[in-house]
Amino acid sequence: MAPLRKLLKEAAIPLSVAAVATALSVTATHTIAFLTQAELFVGDLRTATLLPPEPQDPNIVIAAVNEDTLQLFPYRSPIDRAFLANLLKALEQRQPRAIAMDILFDQPTEPAKDELLKETIANLKVPVVVSYTSNREIVDDKQLAYLNNFVPPQDRVAAEIASDTFGTARWILPDVVQRDGTVVASFARGLLAKVGIATPGGQPEMVWHGRPDAQTTPFRMFPAHLVPVLPADWIKGKFVLIGEVESLTDRHRTPFSSVFSGNIGSLPGIEIHANAVAQLLEHRAPRTLGLGAEIAVVLFMALIGAGLGALQIALWLRIACGVISFAVLWVGGFALFRYAGISIVLISPTIAGGLSQWGTDMVKGRQSRRQREFIQSTFGKFVSPQVVATLVNNPEKLTLEGEARDMTFLFTDIEGFTTLSERIDSRVLAEMLNAYLDGVCNAILELDGTIDKFIGDAVFAIFNAPADQPDHAERGVKCAIAIDKFSEEFRAKQHAANPPIPLGMTRIGVHTGPAVVGNFGSHTRMQYTALGDTVNTASRLEGVNKYFGTRICISEMTRMQVTDIPFRPIHLIVPKGREEPLAIFEPLDEERANSPDTMRYIEAYDLSDPGADPATVNPRNYTKALEIFEDLLAKAPEEAKDRKVLEIHVERLREHAEGPLVMHDK
Repeated sequence: MAPLRKLLKEAAIPLSVAAVATALSVTATHTIAFLTQAELFVGDLRTATLLPPEPQDPNIVIAAVNEDTLQLFPYRSPIDRAFLANLLKALEQRQPRAIAMDILFDQPTEPAKDELLKETIANLKVPVVVSYTSNREIVDDKQLAYLNNFVPPQDRVAAEIASDTFGTARWILPDVVQRDGTVVASFARGLLAKVGIATPGGQPEMVWHGRPDAQTTPFRMFPAHLVPVLPADWIKGKFVLIGEVESLTDRHRTPFSSVFSGNIGSLPGIEIHANAVAQLLEHRAPRTLGLGAEIAVVLFMALIGAGLGALQIALWLRIACGVISFAVLWVGGFALFRYAGISIVLISPTIAGGLSQWGTDMVKGRQSRRQREFIQSTFGKFVSPQVVATLVNNPEKLTLEGEARDMTFLFTDIEGFTTLSERIDSRVLAEMLNAYLDGVCNAILELDGTIDKFIGDAVFAIFNAPADQPDHAERGVKCAIAIDKFSEEFRAKQHAANPPIPLGMTRIGVHTGPAVVGNFGSHTRMQYTALGDTVNTASRLEGVNKYFGTRICISEMTRMQVTDIPFRPIHLIVPKGREEPLAIFEPLDEERANSPDTMRYIEAYDLSDPGADPATVNPRNYTKALEIFEDLLAKAPEEAKDRKVLEIHVERLREHAEGPLVMHDK
């Protein structure tokens, strides 16, 4: 559970930033006009250049009043109404499914022709609808009155086209409320309703019909004046839309205008209505997938951006990965439209990805700076600069919540320091102690140890925390040797001072084993330290030196992990507070390790192994060991550091005291 909680904690910031970036991006692209138009423009660009090819629509034909048609009449506008009446009769003979006229009859022409067309529309046996509007920007009151008289209410369809603020046709209109409060269905909806086809409500996005190829129109289009000579099969059963294709007033900007100018980008109203009829008739779903899908795409890119922002990699590499992710988004978005006909948003996810990456990087960067400051303030004075640099560059290696791991612990203490402190001037004492502690700390930091705490003159150090140190046991022993060398030199200087300061020797204990390390304390004061029996044992080993007359005591657990430093065994003991016996050792320099006396000592120790079962040991081995220890003791000067250890072994062998020594003192 702990790794899961840690993972969730680390993911909280990127996820939160991604969520905020998603909300901001979606809201911005729907409310800020510039961004809204930018998103629409990108969609228009895909429509204009990558609209998937489709067969020519089989259900709709356009009877186009083109330039050739207009040249047949003495005046171009309004269109000759006798011609339109005859066109309707010719179409009726070919049995279309329905006819829709996108021509506004808002003013009189020649009375006889006007009446002929009006009667033809009223008496047509084929379902027919005619464009209608009461929009004051298009018709005044007089024109509206004429239009109301000319087109029967049941045949009216709204002529308006749903456009955005830039006049680009984008949607299919729902019903349109007129001046007098009546409701007229939009052109496409009214036409389909005329033949009993119900259409869904709302204002769906226009799904533009693709061309079969660059030279072929999406809908079959015939010059209106040629309809009487066309085969009936070309018209039968189809929706026929009649409208002008040359009029400058009935052309509308479309998504194709984003790339193409002139008549390719701006389409006549009749062709836009044809697209709407085809979409509703064939139940085509909009190419965009709706708000839910938009949020999903935006969130996905926001998560990618947040992930990149959270990565601990070089800034240029994060930027490069961000650019690549945006490129994949855009290329994928265009390809998805081309090959699947699906249009996804691109502006808002791009904004979300960039915003999320920047936001995560900023938050994590601030967090990293605070983390670096914390690491430097917490460990800067207690671990080596190399370790601090490692933690700053790899903060994941730092665990402050309590972590169980194997570590090596080192304790130091000055013999008789309490008594000494009562005998000399406090300023002299402080100056000497600071100099002493400075040297001890330098030895610890030199081997990348962590100075855990000072307890008066005592120092507690840790190896293998907070940074990983596979050779922590060896570092601990080398550190003990370095501290011992410094302490003896420092003590000699104090003894030679004027007046002399009788500084005692430094005793050092080193032990290796598992413990829990982390931040411990109260809410107001915490300390990075280690807790556990291993720590207590290391402290006990420092005190054991007093009993054996040694300066450094190393546990068997530490000794087993060190291969390039010579040792000699001291004894088998049971430290206070423990039940299991523990073998202890003393590290040696090369000269002492190779001396004949040391070799004889090790021989005698092996012959009288304190941990051996007395029943299995040859009594002659004990006798020989006693002889060696007695001989070494006799040769040892009174001030020799080995003397006390030799005395202990001689005493135990003389008294046949086998087994470990139980230590009752700390």
